[in-house]
Amino acid sequence: MTYRKKLIEVALPLEAINMESAREKSIRHGHPSTLHLWWARRPLAACRAVLFASLVDDPSSHPDKFPTEEAQIAERQRLFDILGRITIETDKKGNTKQVIRGLVSWDDINNPNSGVLIAAQREIARSIAWNRGDEPPTAPEAVRHYLAENAPPVYDPFAGGGSIPLEAQRLGLKAHASDLNPVAVLINKALTEIPPKFKDLPPVNPESQQKLKVNQWKGLQGVAEDLCYYGKWIRDEAEKRIGHLYPEVALPSDKGGGSATVIAWLWARTAKCPNPACGCQMPLIRSFALSNRKGSEAHIKPVIDRSQTPPIVTFEAISGKNPESTGTMTRRGAVCLACQTPVPFEYLRGEGRNKQMRVQLIAIVAEGDSGRVFLSPSGKHEEIANQAQAEWKPETEIIQNSRHMTPPVYGMMKHYELFTERQLTALSTFGSLLGEVREKITHDACKILPDDSLPFENGGVGSTAYADAVVTYLGLGLSKATDLSSALCHWQANPEHLKIAPTFSRHALSMSWDFAEGNPFSDSSGNFSRQWELIEKVLNNSFSDNDAKVEQQDSRLLDSSEPIIVSTDPPYYDNIPYADLSDFFYVWLRRFLGGIYPNLFSTLLVPKTQELVADQVRHGGRKEAQEFFEKGLGSVFLRIRKVQHFDYPFTIYYAFKQAETEQEEGKASLLVSSTGWETMLEGLLREGFSITGTLPIRTERSGRMRDFGSNALASSIVLVCRPRPENAPSTTRRRFVDELKQELPDAIKKLQQGNIAPVDLAQSSIGPGMAIFSRYAKVLESDGSPMRIRTALQLINQTLDEFLAEQEGEFDTDTRWALAWFEQYQFSEGQFGDAETLSKAKNTSIKGMTEAGILTAKAGKVQLVPRDALPKDWNPAKDNRIPVWEATQHLIRALDQNGETGAAHLLAQLGNLGEVARDLAYRLYSICDRKGWTQEAIAYNSLVISWSEIARLATEKQNSTPTQIELGI
Repeated sequence: MTYRKKLIEVALPLEAINMESAREKSIRHGHPSTLHLWWARRPLAACRAVLFASLVDDPSSHPDKFPTEEAQIAERQRLFDILGRITIETDKKGNTKQVIRGLVSWDDINNPNSGVLIAAQREIARSIAWNRGDEPPTAPEAVRHYLAENAPPVYDPFAGGGSIPLEAQRLGLKAHASDLNPVAVLINKALTEIPPKFKDLPPVNPESQQKLKVNQWKGLQGVAEDLCYYGKWIRDEAEKRIGHLYPEVALPSDKGGGSATVIAWLWARTAKCPNPACGCQMPLIRSFALSNRKGSEAHIKPVIDRSQTPPIVTFEAISGKNPESTGTMTRRGAVCLACQTPVPFEYLRGEGRNKQMRVQLIAIVAEGDSGRVFLSPSGKHEEIANQAQAEWKPETEIIQNSRHMTPPVYGMMKHYELFTERQLTALSTFGSLLGEVREKITHDACKILPDDSLPFENGGVGSTAYADAVVTYLGLGLSKATDLSSALCHWQANPEHLKIAPTFSRHALSMSWDFAEGNPFSDSSGNFSRQWELIEKVLNNSFSDNDAKVEQQDSRLLDSSEPIIVSTDPPYYDNIPYADLSDFFYVWLRRFLGGIYPNLFSTLLVPKTQELVADQVRHGGRKEAQEFFEKGLGSVFLRIRKVQHFDYPFTIYYAFKQAETEQEEGKASLLVSSTGWETMLEGLLREGFSITGTLPIRTERSGRMRDFGSNALASSIVLVCRPRPENAPSTTRRRFVDELKQELPDAIKKLQQGNIAPVDLAQSSIGPGMAIFSRYAKVLESDGSPMRIRTALQLINQTLDEFLAEQEGEFDTDTRWALAWFEQYQFSEGQFGDAETLSKAKNTSIKGMTEAGILTAKAGKVQLVPRDALPKDWNPAKDNRIPVWEATQHLIRALDQNGETGAAHLLAQLGNLGEVARDLAYRLYSICDRKGWTQEAIAYNSLVISWSEIARLATEKQNSTPTQIELGI
């Protein structure tokens, strides 16, 4: 039995998809990710594109309709234009920029007049109709009805933040989602299950009912209006009860006088100095800076009163630049301000575990008439903060996962210890008001909706269920507020953002020595109403009419009574302990919404035993954790194989770093295959899947190199899978290696042409390599045993390295010499004799390369010219010897100093040499990665991922220049 190839198995407009996926990270207002924090969400644009291309036939599947290759190419391009196309648009100031139009565009899908959604739905319906022998519908309502009746449901068994089910629903498909984690389930309900039930209803609050007629409320505008109204009621009522705990602050005359609302109180943890001659309470502070904004710099200055025993350290807020670059914390521990005694972390951990740490107010941030005002600490404000007594606090234990959860190491063992008493008071007060407001909403909703007394969780759609829905969004807003209302938040002093940084600035619960406590009643950073405003914007965006089904379920129990399309983003081995991290939110959500979702919040903490991650702490060792993950993922793939619709591919996102390395900065790294990838691929192949397509989807903004060398990547790989034929043949190791060398280079070239980030190239090469491996039932070693996945991954790595090395043949002799020298010395000096010997082997000369400007040779030493020493006035038109090496280094310097515009100005002068320079950047990145040269690697990665925009700007410049400069090597 054969299947028709889908578009995703042939080709996609990856550049447009990747540009829009990366752009999503900078979209905040109205984006579903702002509903509630979830870790490692996939971009909506990527999910939308993958689903569309998994459902739409490739033109080659219909030779009767598209009989020639030219016709198929033309039809494929038409589908590409619907999916995503890059256009050049001019703004009001006459500036041009690249803009993505089509289905993947965030702007277009939220513009009801763009027509992109119905165009996409029409194509999906057409493919289904052709395969069923039906006449394809074209009218919008007919298309939506046809999809509802005939399209298979899309199921994500690891629904997480809800990107995949939300986009399936948006495309007019039935969306099924499940997750073991209650926080993820609640997010999915809020995104996909609640909206269709209360779409197009007017608001029920008495104030809004008097504004507009019923038929003027579209989508979830009515719910959004109620969210704001009842959220304001909660805020105002809470301020009556606990507002006295958040006093205004008096401003000195030089700052305008009068009083101002406090934005944040800045605190520092303290520990007793171990020096017997000192014994002061040492403030533990990472930085003295309050503001690094130009013209508004401010910092705290320590004041030490040595007249007392032990000395007392206080602080003053001072305007001006901070003379100290750091605070009292170093990588080795703390330094006592009073006696300069270095204090190791082990001592601080002991003080924390013995409950000897205290907190001290070090500054106050207020909202002045012209911006932030930084004030010295006030004893009165510290006294008021200490008066708070919370009526409830989460007494649950924090999971002691030292890799991702550092507070327990310092004695913070329970969730309430992550908050100040005043923060606990605010959260518990706001939370208790949810119960009161639920009754108000139910009462008000009875005027519009019948009261069937059925809660939402039991299928209700009346006033009781409506109140549950609105309170769900209110509760999610309060849960979001905890991220900015814990004693792990810190004050951001950077020039762009003077605000409170959230608890989860990364995928971990990290210790914070000094922290910022926000004011929930202010209008600035850390206020609670802000979270409801963000959710309101999400609700005001378009939502589908299609019903969705969301369940809490172990993915290993996946089942369906009908064939389904599975698309999922499973956990990445041991990268993120979702259950451990989400306890932070769960303990509050259980308090806020446990009455509405008693089954969902029936456990004290998030279920962990069945969570499909390779947690060594939980499972008692690395081997046991790997076995648990491997067995569990295999069970999931077995279930998927049974329920996956034969006509459609199964798609799986994966973003685990391709290779695990053991390295230190400046030292070579040991390359081994990745356990995460090995386990995932092993499960896929063992359960009878083969890989029929791979897509590198960029999920981060250009220039991102966070946690270089860790498992943080700029791209995800989407694997497109089909059941492997029962009669698939076996092959030999030699044949497999030959096919790798024959097919993989073309795939890598396509990745490079698509500007795949060098940091992701090794990961992206896995797909086409494993596509070769997985087409066979077995690949046999010379002794007849089946080849292991680990061996296959290593052979793919080896083929990639060989390809990159072979690319050196395209470079000029000077560049080949520079590559060999760079690999040995980077930009350090080496012996002249060694350089001379190498130059003869590379058929060049030291004198010639010195004249070319890529190296210096003096006093018996040779050195590649560092980028910061390159001539600033370099003009390619006047240089008659330009090695690719020189062009690449000048491009990187221009990008670093003058951005993409500066690099484009240079590229326009380099002509065809520019493309070769980009290829060299891949090779140089590979060398730096292997050597562990982190900062140098960042430079080459940044050039490649910025290349698309640099090339566009360069083309514009060339088109506006009468004469083109032709350069030779």
